[in-house]
Amino acid sequence: MSVATLIERKVFEAVPVAHFALENESQKHSVPPNSETHFKLVLVSEVFAGMMPVRRHQMLYKILAEELEGPVHALALHTHTPAEWQAKGGEILASPHCLGGSKHDPQFSKGESTLGEES
Repeated sequence: MSVATLIERKVFEAVPVAHFALENESQKHSVPPNSETHFKLVLVSEVFAGMMPVRRHQMLYKILAEELEGPVHALALHTHTPAEWQAKGGEILASPHCLGGSKHDPQFSKGESTLGEES
């Protein structure tokens, strides 16, 4: 099962959904082709009523904990109540393309990593 399918299934099982859109944005980043590492999730639900954005995000982080500990490197969350979504006109701005990140770092381009090393 794909990572995107798992995310969709878990969200629909956990919250009442008025609108759901999940975009795999991995191709905008320095990852191999067909990766499922970077996603944008737009979720509209009544469950968010009265909830601050950070609480909404924490709720989704808990629901998707396994994916965030494993294959998912980045998850952009856009969470709204139906009224908020309507007020926005149902639109979300496009995500920017990656500016290069580690692909310009000589250590990473050679497959080396300094993670865990002391400076």
